[in-house]
Amino acid sequence: EADGRSYVLRLAGESTDMLGIKRDVEHVANRVAGELGIAPDVMYFIEPEGYIVTRFVNGKHITPATIVQPDYLVRVAQKLRLFHRNAPKLKGEFDVFRRVEMLTKLAKNKGARFPKDWDYIMKKMREAEKALLKDPYKPTPCHNDLLNLNWMEEDVPGEIGEIRLLDWEYAGMGDIFFDLGNFSHHHRLNEDQIRIFLTSYFGAMTPKHYARLRIMWAMSELHEAMWGTTQTVISKLEEDFQGYADLWFGRYRMHVTDYRWEQWLKDVAKKNKKKHK
Repeated sequence: EADGRSYVLRLAGESTDMLGIKRDVEHVANRVAGELGIAPDVMYFIEPEGYIVTRFVNGKHITPATIVQPDYLVRVAQKLRLFHRNAPKLKGEFDVFRRVEMLTKLAKNKGARFPKDWDYIMKKMREAEKALLKDPYKPTPCHNDLLNLNWMEEDVPGEIGEIRLLDWEYAGMGDIFFDLGNFSHHHRLNEDQIRIFLTSYFGAMTPKHYARLRIMWAMSELHEAMWGTTQTVISKLEEDFQGYADLWFGRYRMHVTDYRWEQWLKDVAKKNKKKHK
């Protein structure tokens, strides 16, 4: 606390630079998101450590059961769309395919354990990338780490609170469908919830919207699995990172063996007359 106000100091974790995290990009993304009313306002940026001081949010964490309710899905979609459409170009890039490659190289160099079906896992990833490249995305400012712990509801005057999105360390220029798929992955959206979420973002849900979300959902699971795999060889924390990685490799396999996978690949490869916005 200072001058009667409360603040939060975000410390940079150890070895995060190895994961491609750039604190200057995080600072800019968090600052812009604060100005847009999406994130807590940034008060100070401490260099060279990369620490960020933000305004304290007086509110509560939004639980997984709450955030998937229709009214919350609408508000989440609005917040993401607001950032995607109004944030300036960021210096960092977030391409999930290149990130999986980067994490794979790092993990292999340090002797991490990989699944026995790794070649199959990579084959399905290449299928997805090839299909998506037939109608490439427009690089857009994205958050890229929409796990549940990053969502809060601030107490403000009025009938409902204000949703705030925390932790911008993975922010960068990326595919809006990675944000949409990443949120869906972390919150296990069902079919009705996906429809509400995509309709709230785009105004309507097309087969291509649905297919892109589903494929990026799978890529988000693969990225999470590779994050866990990398943590097994670089983290000093006593956590079951191998179990975490195995969980998400399993979820990824479920997605890429879904009977609809081939149709999703066809749907995302269809070119639109207008680019995604």
